[in-house]
Amino acid sequence: MGKSFSHLTKQSGHDEGQDSLTSPLEDTQTEDEKGGDVSQFPYVEFTGRDSVTCPTCQGTGRIPRGQENQLVALIPYSDQRLRPRRTKLYVTASVMVCLLLSSLAVFFLFPRSIDVSYVGVKSVFVSYDREKRSVYLNITNTLNITNNNYYSVEVANITAQVQFAKTVIGKSRISNTTAISPLDMKQIDYMVPTIIADEMSYMYDYCTLQTIKVHNIVVMMQVTVTTTYFGHAEQVSQEMYQYVDCGGNTTSIRGMTKPFSLPQPAE
Repeated sequence: MGKSFSHLTKQSGHDEGQDSLTSPLEDTQTEDEKGGDVSQFPYVEFTGRDSVTCPTCQGTGRIPRGQENQLVALIPYSDQRLRPRRTKLYVTASVMVCLLLSSLAVFFLFPRSIDVSYVGVKSVFVSYDREKRSVYLNITNTLNITNNNYYSVEVANITAQVQFAKTVIGKSRISNTTAISPLDMKQIDYMVPTIIADEMSYMYDYCTLQTIKVHNIVVMMQVTVTTTYFGHAEQVSQEMYQYVDCGGNTTSIRGMTKPFSLPQPAE
């Protein structure tokens, strides 16, 4: 009985040794069969000695539906996703664009002066009143108005007056809105009716004197041009002295004065 028991005991121990030798291989095969193909899983978490499986997704890489607004993701401060890319470039580009647009707006919208140039007397129409011993002069003048702005301006009105011997002998106001294009020049004619009479009636004898051909008198021209743009009004004034022939009708051709024949009143 004792021998057979001992033999049985050795045989059992031998079987246990074989089981211990073969169990790891069988366990591996069993795990491979259970695991299947790894490529079928979208997320695989490798846990090591210092790692812990995520308790939320249980290593599946997915969170339960309905908890999207309840769970909070903690991202390290050094994560690149917390660092916006090209921030300095975008800020610099925005500042440069704003400065460029501002500079262009200031350059094109900055108000510039309106130049008014008096060309001269274009024509003079003379008539006489023998009974009142008066001389009537319709003096037509020419102005060059230059718009130095990058936008259109409007000529609201032109106010003019003529003085002779420090006495105002004629006034005129033209309220004709004329638009001048950007960086353009426009020539405008205006007429001032004048009369020499009363205390200056002695000029009637001078202007009708037939012994001389040219009856020039010196008059002072004053003109004020009012322009408007963007609701702003600007005035430009000029004064100049001109020779006017009161003995006959005259017209200016290329800066020269050409007389017309005028029937003289009978003596």
